[in-house]
Amino acid sequence: MPYLAVVADPDSGRRQFVAAALESAGFTVRAAGDAAGLSAILDDAKPSVLVLDSSLSDIDVAAPVLALVDLDSPSEVKAVEHAGVRDCIAKPPAAKELIHRATALINLVSRRSERRGEAETLRERLRQVSAALRGTNDPQQIADFVVTGFGETFGADRVCLATFEDERVPLITAQWHRPGLPPLPESLFAAAEEARPAADLLWSRAEPLTANGAFAHGGTDDAELPAELAALNAAAYVAVPMGDGSSSLGIIWIALLDSPREWSRAELGLIQHVAGNAAHGLIQSHLITSQQRVVKQLRELDKAKTDFLATVNHELRTPLTSIMAYLDMIQENTSDPVSTEVHQMLDIVVRNTERLRLLIEDMLSVSRNGHELSPLQLTPVRLGRTLKIVTAALTPLAKLQNVSIGLAPTADDLDIMADEVQLQQVFTNLVSNAIKFTPGGGRIDVGSSSETDADGARWATVRVSDTGMGISDDELAHVFTRFYRASNAMAGAVPGTGLGLAITQDIVDRHGGRIEVASQLDQGTTVTVKLPLDNLSPQNP
Repeated sequence: MPYLAVVADPDSGRRQFVAAALESAGFTVRAAGDAAGLSAILDDAKPSVLVLDSSLSDIDVAAPVLALVDLDSPSEVKAVEHAGVRDCIAKPPAAKELIHRATALINLVSRRSERRGEAETLRERLRQVSAALRGTNDPQQIADFVVTGFGETFGADRVCLATFEDERVPLITAQWHRPGLPPLPESLFAAAEEARPAADLLWSRAEPLTANGAFAHGGTDDAELPAELAALNAAAYVAVPMGDGSSSLGIIWIALLDSPREWSRAELGLIQHVAGNAAHGLIQSHLITSQQRVVKQLRELDKAKTDFLATVNHELRTPLTSIMAYLDMIQENTSDPVSTEVHQMLDIVVRNTERLRLLIEDMLSVSRNGHELSPLQLTPVRLGRTLKIVTAALTPLAKLQNVSIGLAPTADDLDIMADEVQLQQVFTNLVSNAIKFTPGGGRIDVGSSSETDADGARWATVRVSDTGMGISDDELAHVFTRFYRASNAMAGAVPGTGLGLAITQDIVDRHGGRIEVASQLDQGTTVTVKLPLDNLSPQNP
């Protein structure tokens, strides 16, 4: 199609001359004599070039402008420079020069537009490569995406990627070649370590290496590729390092075997950008792989520990059951009663045997946690009655410690849906903990009430408060961790395993409830348990 030229000039004779000259060269021409006429043409036309008198050149238009200027008039020359005109020609113009300048201007703008389009296409292709790198944690996939992306984007013959022996990345290689070429021998990759000095030098200079053995942006240095790559005698190539911190960790080589080419700054910059993304992806994938391996090992160790713990617990329970049974028979034997002194010793043995039995039960509960949890056996439970049973059972133990237990009366005995056996274990753990950590002369208060949240949720709330040794603020966050024991408990040689609160929290969580601990050193601790009164959704496995 012929080029469209718009001619605008107040001088009608010159306007007609310019229009006729362009038409004789095959241009389609539209002409205007003033700014209004020019605007009207531009509203419905997209010209290839505008030939404007300098008085009309101050116009915002995408098409290139060739201005007609009186070179002897400084004001016209200055006006054209201020308007940012692409080119200008003295008026009156010669027909031959006018046609040449208009055609050259169109071709210049066209070439620039093509280069911009090619650069944008290049950026888009390499953006897709970078997006693919971010979408995987597989190091081999990352390497394959890079070599394939570079090969297809630049129309290369060969692309190679190799990492070096480095703790930051896995040792990996990848290559791509155009159809019809054989793959490179594995010996080339075996010699990849020979490229480390060159890669380190390139990385320190932040420069790729181009086919003439010089840095891309000028200057030469002793940076040489391995002999296997150099022996391919590529007509054009670029070698770019992958690195992190102060040293390289790999190298990428893009080669055209038969066709020389120049690498633009934009191309080299984009290659370096993708190489940086590849290095980051390989480092991240190596870290993730290492973490996954460690997690797998920890899970295997945890399972082995759990299996061992469960086995030991079961093996301990069998002889302990026999011991407790014989102790009961000795104490209840009326035909041949034991002396008072022996009976007192048997009482001590029984108490310690019971402590051992409870410890084994706690250990077994922990070993089952997350593996063999049985469903909750939910039934209507009267909370006040459960608390009475627990406090009554533990009152003798409290008396031995010279600690008093007070159960606050409630206006109504709250009914909740719960597993009564496990709920008794919760409050037994809390009250027995309070007894252990409260010195002689101290007091434990147990109370219950109903509470309603702002959103209307109703809770049965139980608080167990003591006047014991308390827990420091920095240790409070760890009290529900299995086997964790506060420093003052350790220093005071208070017996325990650090399992009671962990088991308690698990049971409360499975009932859809919450448990909180508030404490002050040397003043006491309050544990609050909230259990839902309505719409209970227990977390059964």
